[in-house]
Amino acid sequence: MKQIILVAETGSDVNAQLAAEYGIKIVPMHVSFDTEILDDGAFPVEKIVDYYHTTGKLPKTSGCTPKDFEQAFDALHTEYPDAQLLYLAYSAVTTCSCQSAVIASEHRDYVTILDTKQVSMGQCNVVITMAELLQEHPDMTIKEAAMAAEKLISRAKMCFLPDNLDFLRAGGRVSNVAALGARILSLHPCIEVLDGRLVATKKYRGKMCKVAAQMVTEYAEKYDLDKECLWLGYTVGLSEAVQKSAEEAAKECGFKKIRWIRANGVITTHGGPAALGMAGFSKE
Repeated sequence: MKQIILVAETGSDVNAQLAAEYGIKIVPMHVSFDTEILDDGAFPVEKIVDYYHTTGKLPKTSGCTPKDFEQAFDALHTEYPDAQLLYLAYSAVTTCSCQSAVIASEHRDYVTILDTKQVSMGQCNVVITMAELLQEHPDMTIKEAAMAAEKLISRAKMCFLPDNLDFLRAGGRVSNVAALGARILSLHPCIEVLDGRLVATKKYRGKMCKVAAQMVTEYAEKYDLDKECLWLGYTVGLSEAVQKSAEEAAKECGFKKIRWIRANGVITTHGGPAALGMAGFSKE
């Protein structure tokens, strides 16, 4: 009997295979193309890139609604009436999802909510590691599980490297001048997740193959990442050469296990195509 069921949203980029393997409930975030509103993960991410190239605009992303969570919580409670639900949320400062879950959890005392202060593969890293802990310790109580998750959240680190700033410019996050300058100079800002927020920290210059390896090596050293496992993530369009460069750098750093994941619509909309990211835990 399942005592604790993990819940996350599609912005975690936990794919269907991982969700099925670990019994994780994934709640959809949403992507709007003008008047057409689609569930994140329910359409090919190439649609986002095609929409931008056709219209010059980005679709809009939105978090899960209270109704999304009510339906998910009730369905799980009906199937597993004795189980506790542990929702490990997408960064609460970036979307309404966490607050929607708080609203939906009213009068549902079987729901526990924690803000991972992470997005995409950073959140995936926390969720999957927690799922593995629950498999190893099936008798863990919800209080013990929440404490374990909080420790993981405190150590979680993530960054990503856009191929260019076109999508960030279209989304109003950088100016036209900055985007043009970055293109001319081949600049790639490293976007870190710091206390739940996406913050540009360091600028890398050069082709993605070279700077991908630099980012992996320097970020791993900067935060003294635990070498047991590293998540590498990418958006549609990232070349195999860049993926190979990043993976070789991770191996040279001494990571024992390297896991790849492809982003859904939310992070693709914000980071653009051919972006590379990484996530791990700082050492205890």
